[in-house]
Amino acid sequence: MKKFFKISNVSNHVVKVELSNGKKHNPLSLELIKALTNSLKEVSSQENVKVLIISSEGPGFSAGHDLEELRQNKNNKEFFQNLFNECSNLMQTIMHLSQPVIAEVCGIAAAAGCQLVASCDLAVASENASFMTPGVNIGLFCSTPMVAVSRNISRKKIMEMLLTGESMSAKDAVDYGLINHCVPVDQLQDKTMSLANLIASKPISTVKIGKEAFYKQVEMPISEAYNYTSEVMAKNMLELDAHEGISAFLEKRLPEWN
Repeated sequence: MKKFFKISNVSNHVVKVELSNGKKHNPLSLELIKALTNSLKEVSSQENVKVLIISSEGPGFSAGHDLEELRQNKNNKEFFQNLFNECSNLMQTIMHLSQPVIAEVCGIAAAAGCQLVASCDLAVASENASFMTPGVNIGLFCSTPMVAVSRNISRKKIMEMLLTGESMSAKDAVDYGLINHCVPVDQLQDKTMSLANLIASKPISTVKIGKEAFYKQVEMPISEAYNYTSEVMAKNMLELDAHEGISAFLEKRLPEWN
């Protein structure tokens, strides 16, 4: 099976996973989804990796699920259930990785492609990028993509996207909270790497603790969230990196992380 993505070390602590079927706008087939999930877990297990980037080749980031594959299995409910379960597993895997994951979005991110962007911890897009959940236009409501996207932007805006199938510009995506930065296309890689390297300069144990805590607390009632994060911070205080960071600050020197 041709994976249609490639993995490269772009610095000592940053790994890039690049979708590489750009001629077809990087469709997310079942096989690709499974392979991508396994590869992300494998990369995440490497001790020196502090940040992952998901990018793409070609004019678009990802057009979503492979429509030809969907048509070929048009009467196969078992296939569809498996496909959408595996896709949901991929998105949750990204959230559960120890390292922050940055989406580097060069062009259109549609349906499950938009879901992939929304599932990453951070996202940087070029001015040429756009975002949409257009399933309503082909009789397939973007139900699973809306799970991730609705946790990034307001209810009214995601309902507009879902019900009309219209696209959102990269500039608007910043304003609505779907992505972090919108830059000229020739600055996209530099901006993404600058963000990745800044995060990679932080203590890995602290980032890991913080990412896990963020996704757990965000779904909790506020009193439960405070109880949980108080316990997290107490445990965090016992980490060597916390001791080093506080000592370095008080001693007016640069910290030396483990």
